[in-house]
Amino acid sequence: MKLLAIDCAANLCAACVYDAAAKQELGRSVLDLGKGHAEQLMAVIAEALKASATDYAGLSAIAVSVGPGSFTGLRVGVSTARGLALALQIPAIGVTTLEALAAEAAAAFPGRAVLAALDAGREEIHAALYDEMSALTYGPAVATLADVVAMATEHSSVLAGTAAALIVASAGGGFDIGHRTATADIVTYAGLAAAKGPGERPKPLYLRGADAKPQAGFILARLRP
Repeated sequence: MKLLAIDCAANLCAACVYDAAAKQELGRSVLDLGKGHAEQLMAVIAEALKASATDYAGLSAIAVSVGPGSFTGLRVGVSTARGLALALQIPAIGVTTLEALAAEAAAAFPGRAVLAALDAGREEIHAALYDEMSALTYGPAVATLADVVAMATEHSSVLAGTAAALIVASAGGGFDIGHRTATADIVTYAGLAAAKGPGERPKPLYLRGADAKPQAGFILARLRP
């Protein structure tokens, strides 16, 4: 089974083709954009397909990072994955950024609990805790810095994600750390999706609402006839 993985959850616009049977990446394309995923994603996918000597007809599934992450990037990635899956009549499989980051940390520190945590701003942290067997025991959820420090300390967790440095600074050190990035390597998403298999259609994981909200002060009351 060949699987196409897509990630637009953070600064990267990434795609790779993955052979699930051989557990091997066949080709990839990655751009560090920051913004502009919608304009670049299809070209990135085309490059990954070309690098893997695969076409759309050769795909058996689509994997996509569902967040938490960039509000706009998640919509682009998930809508593209679902559109391709519908057109090709193959399943789309969602993988969270937190489980992908935790999987990489677990591979680097086997047999350890992992706390994946992303700095969401506004003194909020998006977090998920995985036990020594990589089973989810908390989250994904919004937490305070104090909450995640206590959680990490209690479970002697390996840390992963952009909030790792904040946790270490608040606790005064004492933690092993995996990747401190906002997203994982694209092949990690592919491998996790292949292991999961088909399930519910992916949808963006928004742990809080969009920053843009209607301004109530400018809403005019409807006039009654």
